[in-house]
Amino acid sequence: MKILLLGSGGREDALAWRLSQCGSCEELHVAPGNPGMARWADEVHSLDLGDIDGTVRLAHGLGADLVVVGPEAPLVAGLADKLEAAGIPCFGPGKGAAMLEGSKSFTKRICDDAGIPTAAYEETASVEAGLAAIERFGVPVVVKADGLAAGKGVTVAMTREEAEEAVREAGDAPLVIEEFLEGEEASLFALCDGESVQFLASAQDHKRVGEGDTGPNTGGMGAYSPAPVLTDDLADRAMREIVAPTAKWLSEQGMAYRGVLYAGLMLTKDGPKLIEYNVRFGDPECQAIMPRIAGDLAKALHAVASGGLEKAEPLALEEAHVMTVVVASKGYPAGSTKGGAINGIEAAEEDGAIVFQAGTARADDGQLVAAGGRVLNVTGAGESLEDARDAAYAALEKIDFADGFHRSDIGWRELGRDG
Repeated sequence: MKILLLGSGGREDALAWRLSQCGSCEELHVAPGNPGMARWADEVHSLDLGDIDGTVRLAHGLGADLVVVGPEAPLVAGLADKLEAAGIPCFGPGKGAAMLEGSKSFTKRICDDAGIPTAAYEETASVEAGLAAIERFGVPVVVKADGLAAGKGVTVAMTREEAEEAVREAGDAPLVIEEFLEGEEASLFALCDGESVQFLASAQDHKRVGEGDTGPNTGGMGAYSPAPVLTDDLADRAMREIVAPTAKWLSEQGMAYRGVLYAGLMLTKDGPKLIEYNVRFGDPECQAIMPRIAGDLAKALHAVASGGLEKAEPLALEEAHVMTVVVASKGYPAGSTKGGAINGIEAAEEDGAIVFQAGTARADDGQLVAAGGRVLNVTGAGESLEDARDAAYAALEKIDFADGFHRSDIGWRELGRDG
């Protein structure tokens, strides 16, 4: 089949790499792509992902059998609905179901209706209301932007000063103020075709920019899969109590969910509770999951998009552990240093590691350079998480990127448990 993959980050590079290896993928087109994705694609197309009609025209002109949407914004804008109207299967939910990520309050109301375990919350739309909610909840407390925030709209405030600052910075924008849940976070990824749900994989990421999970939140500084803390029993419980009821509620409301459903969970003493949903693969979690996929990913995504998940062969996962380490531009997340030369990727991949590209571009002379905040995802695999870590960091040492930095402790909590 002909596949059009949309996006230009590390997540999409990992998807392109994996889809290009599938026997059912005859042609892989990417848009707008990046230099890393160009390694795997048959063709790279210039495209503004905000141009929904232009995206549909491109898919139609290519004769695409499947469109795979990497980022969330086109889904929230209704791309999947336009593709469906044009008769083109889309891996990604329609506008209604995409509100799971587009609005935190929307998700909370589903939790209320469907009895899904989550944190107590209050919706606010003014500084005064936000400060009053903090007064009622006390600290620590969680302050969330209601809409899309590229993975960075959450403040876990350990002091009243932090909480009040987050509210005042938001102004009168809608917020969701939540109780602070005690436990450890994990990510669960499930495939949903509108009726059936199927567990895919678990992962854990590191949101904070600094060692030991300190400093401001980022889009993610590294991840690993599987997440041992999300045991089979806990994953089954989360699928039963959280994911399946959500898919059922959406279907009953005429918003059948077709795509990957990414549940951010807090593993509390009372069991898993939903922190938030994302309506696409996580970034950088996707980069840690894709090397574990053993089956034909393209076939599975088409089955999801066409409502045939239950009849399709379940995706197999390798037993391997995978870790990805993000290399970011200096100044990230407050800003980024662009234009810095990047060398050594081929050497880094000589022993089996994979370097997925995110914020990269080609200079006029062909030199690979930094073009964003998160630039590279250096990914290693092994029989244990320690092996995966060693492979990733050994590969990272071969990369020459003077304007970049990375955390040296990805996986520290889990590896500390092992030690």
